[in-house]
Amino acid sequence: MSSSNRNSNDEFPNMPADGSGSLAPGGEGTVDPSIEFAVDTAHPAGAASLLRTTAAIRERAAALLARARRGESQWFRIGSDDALEDAARTVAEVTRERYPWDTIPYHSRWRHFEAGGIDRLKQLDELLGKGIDARQRARAHIDLVLVSVLLDAGAGADWHYTEPATGERYTRSEGLGVASFHAFTSGLFSSDPDHPLQADAAGLKGLVTDRLGDAFQVSDVNPLVGLAGRAILLRRLGEAMSEQPETFGEDGRPAGMFDALVAPFGAASPPTAEITAHQILSLLLESLSRIWPSANAVDSIAIDGSDNAGGIPSGDPALALGDCWRHSAVRGPGLTNGWMPFHKLSQWLTYSLLEPFEWAGVKVRQLDALTALPEYRNGGLLIDSGVIVPKDPAFLTRRWKAGDEFIVEWRALTVALLDEVAPRVRKVLDRTEEELPLACVLEGGTWAAGRSLAQRLRDGAPPLLIESDGTVF
Repeated sequence: MSSSNRNSNDEFPNMPADGSGSLAPGGEGTVDPSIEFAVDTAHPAGAASLLRTTAAIRERAAALLARARRGESQWFRIGSDDALEDAARTVAEVTRERYPWDTIPYHSRWRHFEAGGIDRLKQLDELLGKGIDARQRARAHIDLVLVSVLLDAGAGADWHYTEPATGERYTRSEGLGVASFHAFTSGLFSSDPDHPLQADAAGLKGLVTDRLGDAFQVSDVNPLVGLAGRAILLRRLGEAMSEQPETFGEDGRPAGMFDALVAPFGAASPPTAEITAHQILSLLLESLSRIWPSANAVDSIAIDGSDNAGGIPSGDPALALGDCWRHSAVRGPGLTNGWMPFHKLSQWLTYSLLEPFEWAGVKVRQLDALTALPEYRNGGLLIDSGVIVPKDPAFLTRRWKAGDEFIVEWRALTVALLDEVAPRVRKVLDRTEEELPLACVLEGGTWAAGRSLAQRLRDGAPPLLIESDGTVF
């Protein structure tokens, strides 16, 4: 169900348990109590649960888009339908150039591991050896990709990574992907010298920033934006996993998620095992909420959108929101009022976990419950295409913070508008939604088109200047 067809004013006290806000095919207008739950948004725990759903992301993003189209935004106006069609055609053209064959893969970290045309997944599988089963292989894949995605915020324009074995030089996302791959295979994130091809709580908790910097070839002449923030994030990941053995196992590995989600179907993960994309996202958001350095917590804002006295949250990690920000025009029930959620890195991680689950024989359904990722390239595409137009050109030269309302609204508009771009891209490419889910539109797609326009217009720099601590952008 596209965001444009939904009632953005709904307070949806009941919604599907997968949090997607989508009804099963043929389920329109019916309520199945077995898949619905009530959220008590008057209490912090219920409000946090609601704000961790992609239904909440889409509802609120659609409301901010409708408001901007009515001319009520102080920050942006929205371009014409022609601009939207032009953006879709640009995305379709880039998709055809990048994937002239029929199969378009998911937008995921695994594409960056393929940088330079090298099959690093094959390299990893060879290192793992033939004597392990599909579940053990999936566990290594999950360990790698979770750590790599958490290291994937923007690298900055001045950093690069030279791959020792090939001499190839990589920058930005590909560089971060290749560098993190080699850091993983060298055992940097493992505490067990006999089992280097894993990430575990002890290894991550003991990660020294300088060692991470060395693995990423950081120096005075090769600076990486947010290096310290990235190291802190990984140490917090280690702490979070060691505190939750029920999800991450006694050794505290990201791979524990596989067993947590698939165990009900049997340890061998038969091909009949099925999960939804939002179940992966929900587990990530619930178990890793405590790792995000942002002070955003649901109990630090009042029902009317104003700060509570002192604005000091309880410190309860269950109430930490991470990539969720205040916006004065966002409306919602109870304590969710005033909050605009995104969960960009967690959704990027979910997209990147689809393949490890599928390679192990687990069917992942309802991929389009996930949203577009509101970051530099997708959001930049819409600015550079004239779909999102800052009301004051000076906004493009200012330096912003992630929590500034201008940035929050730009990201929300990106989510809502890419839900409108996707069906237009499918029409140009003559693909159905099943053939080209949003995960493939992004890969085809919007991210590459955004990067291409940025390269043409500003030598690769994004259209906005945002201060980064390495955890959001």
